[in-house]
Amino acid sequence: MIVIENLSRIYRKGSNEVAALQDLNFRVQQGSFVSVIGRSGSGKSTLLNLIGGLDRSDEGSLFFKEKDVMQMSRRELALHRRFSVGMIFQSFNLIHSRTARENIELALAFGGKSRRERKKQAMQLLEAVGLEDRADHQPTELSGGESQRVAIARAMANKPSVLLADEPTGNLDSATSGEIIELLQNLNKQEGVTILMVTHEEDTAHAVSDHLLRLSDGKMLEERRISQ
Repeated sequence: MIVIENLSRIYRKGSNEVAALQDLNFRVQQGSFVSVIGRSGSGKSTLLNLIGGLDRSDEGSLFFKEKDVMQMSRRELALHRRFSVGMIFQSFNLIHSRTARENIELALAFGGKSRRERKKQAMQLLEAVGLEDRADHQPTELSGGESQRVAIARAMANKPSVLLADEPTGNLDSATSGEIIELLQNLNKQEGVTILMVTHEEDTAHAVSDHLLRLSDGKMLEERRISQ
């Protein structure tokens, strides 16, 4: 599904250069659960941003279903972000002035759904993550775990092939973190959604992943296939 070849990203400020990623090469199979681990500043989030079409590389190629994301037009990138990938963030990134249902409906609106379809599908998505009774609550009225469940439901709104999860349990306690990881596992195993998850939790990464990437200073330090 994803083929990365000689991928590099360099950030420049004045005469200073920081190589966020350096000459990465790897492949992601459809339906796999990939964990990306490494210290802060190792390039993990940069990698997800490139796959998600939120940033562009300086060198190399990033093929998503045989189309190079780095060569996409602005319109193609917008469609890629809207339909091909779903983004999940550590800080949830919900709109605080909207309810849980409305946050999901907004994503469905960007996907071209009618108002009637949006209302129906938003409730179905909330039910799938166990939050149908919290549909009319705003993010400030939700717990961290509930907010992340809404964020996952929103990320799944337009049926993406890949979920990109950037430290999805970073702001949660251990019990709630386990629930979120279990939800992601179910989406992977039952729905066939490919997942790339950035995490600092090595034990979790080894327990749930079938493909492990370890980055250090923007370079691939280790790539391992894990039998589950």
